[in-house]
Amino acid sequence: MRRLFGTDGVRGLANGELLTPELALRLAASAAHVLAERDRSHRPVAVVGRDPRASGEMLEAAVLAGLTSAGADAVRVGVLPTPGIAHLVDVLGADLGVMISASHNPMPDNGIKLFAAGGHKLPDAVELAVEEGIDEPGPRATGADIGRVREQPDAAERYCAHLLAATPAPLRGLRVVVDCAHGAASGVAPSCYRRAGAEVVAVHAAPDGLNINDGVGSTHLGPLSAAVRAHGADLGIAHDGDADRCLAVDASGAEVDGDRIMAVLAVAMREAGELAGDTLVTTVMSNLGLHLAMREAGITVRTTQVGDRYVLEELRAGGYSLGGEQSGHLVLPAYATTGDGLLTALRLMARMVATGASLAELAKIVTPLPQVLENVQVVDKAAVARSDAVRAAVAAAEVELGDAGRVLLRPSGTEQLVRVMVEAPTAEQARATAVRLAEVVAAAP
Repeated sequence: MRRLFGTDGVRGLANGELLTPELALRLAASAAHVLAERDRSHRPVAVVGRDPRASGEMLEAAVLAGLTSAGADAVRVGVLPTPGIAHLVDVLGADLGVMISASHNPMPDNGIKLFAAGGHKLPDAVELAVEEGIDEPGPRATGADIGRVREQPDAAERYCAHLLAATPAPLRGLRVVVDCAHGAASGVAPSCYRRAGAEVVAVHAAPDGLNINDGVGSTHLGPLSAAVRAHGADLGIAHDGDADRCLAVDASGAEVDGDRIMAVLAVAMREAGELAGDTLVTTVMSNLGLHLAMREAGITVRTTQVGDRYVLEELRAGGYSLGGEQSGHLVLPAYATTGDGLLTALRLMARMVATGASLAELAKIVTPLPQVLENVQVVDKAAVARSDAVRAAVAAAEVELGDAGRVLLRPSGTEQLVRVMVEAPTAEQARATAVRLAEVVAAAP
């Protein structure tokens, strides 16, 4: 069968061609068998959670059936953010975590993400073994060997207590509007922020199974900006459907993206002696303005391919303590094994309290360079990568921009498409350079 897992689990139209209850059952059963084969000392235990979208109920039932039919016990925690599932896998000593969510995708989509023991993403070899087992069913458990399902009623409380313990200072004096995207953060985020000391206005926190990410949340900041201004709040926090991301707006409603949030936290952690190797890990899509700001602050930036999987790999390989993406997906390995939007928000607000500075003042550390992205349809993206004409055009553009700009060509992972990204001191120069390069890419054989 074709490769199922992307960089963030299996995702697609729920009950469509790929992501069916049948697949969910077989995927969960395969994961249980793989874990049982790796460690025969005990019956595998899996933590199962979801976001509120309607199809999650259907897929949760299939996942629970798959796990228990293969002899694994399941701990059902209900609606909880993805990082909450990862945390519970660790603290409950479970062998597996299953999160049913399509993150920021529209409501009709859904996904299945797996975590290994400790709350870490599955190693590639285990992920491949799970895929291979989908079409080769293992033995079915019978009698007393059938797995059992139990509830974990204090799951949200355990997760919130963990977040509060990781918050450096009380948030007294802050008024924050939190946009929960009608998603998994709708219950736990407002509660945690209040318990941390902030005055909280919760918006888009009434999920009905159908309204998740519907014009709200981290991919639609307009409603949050308006709410911050209307309530006279100090800032706004926006989460996506499964709350592994955090973007912000300042008191004026202006966006504060993941690059700026990373910069604020990196400087705070360096001052506190918490930034291992004085190094920040981010992807190639982070703005050059972040690199320049970190250089000025004495912080090294290491870059990876796009995707939190690659950020996590670099964090582990180097023993670093902060990494993330421009999209607001930040990882602090001392406190979380995956991106955690609530943790990010709490640390950002704690920095505001500690410094007495507004979010707008803190965000000034990064001056983003104008960025232009051109998506170019091509016949063969591999041929573009081999093209001498494309390489020559990119080299000429890099010489022209020098240290004041940047060029990045990225082939799409799923389409015959090449993305041409240019950053330059002015929007006009960025646009002209990107258009010129796009023409060369389109003409490549």
